[in-house]
Amino acid sequence: MADEPKEQQPSGMPAGDKPASSAAPASTPPAKPAVASPPGAAPPKPAAPPPPKPPVQLQTPLNNELVGRVRAKFGGALVEAIEDRKQAILAVERGRLAEIALYLRDEEKFDLLSDLTAVDWPKREKRFDVVLNLYSFAKNERLRVKAHAGDGEEVPSVAGVWPTANWLEREAFDMFGIVFAGHPNLARILLPDEWQGYPLRKDYDIIEQDTGWVKENLGIESGQ
Repeated sequence: MADEPKEQQPSGMPAGDKPASSAAPASTPPAKPAVASPPGAAPPKPAAPPPPKPPVQLQTPLNNELVGRVRAKFGGALVEAIEDRKQAILAVERGRLAEIALYLRDEEKFDLLSDLTAVDWPKREKRFDVVLNLYSFAKNERLRVKAHAGDGEEVPSVAGVWPTANWLEREAFDMFGIVFAGHPNLARILLPDEWQGYPLRKDYDIIEQDTGWVKENLGIESGQ
């Protein structure tokens, strides 16, 4: 009888040795069950919110060299000097506004009036803040000047100090009804001459005024 064929061994393995079986993967331990809250237990309290931050102090008293010179020159006419978000602000007496403006232009070199406007505080006795925003090219500095005015009180014009105030004061007159004494031509600049009221006053009713003007001047309903 012919010999049966012998089992072939893998190369490099001594005869009689059997190949080792591949290692079985390590078993993953079972996950621990979640611990259930006992019946009737209150849910956990949320984390307490962080304490509120202290309020930021926006306005601080200002007493720099400019304030010292203005106070030395005009005394009590400088009502207040503050700094608000790095902006120097001088509040001055209304009646001496033009005089102080001339000094700021000639002596302190604030040669540009970049804006002149107003703010209405209708519940305040002096309801208007007349606001001048100045710039000095020589010093690269900005300065805000404010003067309080009651309804019907005249404010000295600064058109003779900065010519651009001519148009800006007309706009403040048109929108707020503020009268600038000494202005060369204080007339409305945005609205028709016959317009009633001043649209940027807080107590102004734009719908009523618009309806009345359109009906009176155009003979139609405004459609508002």
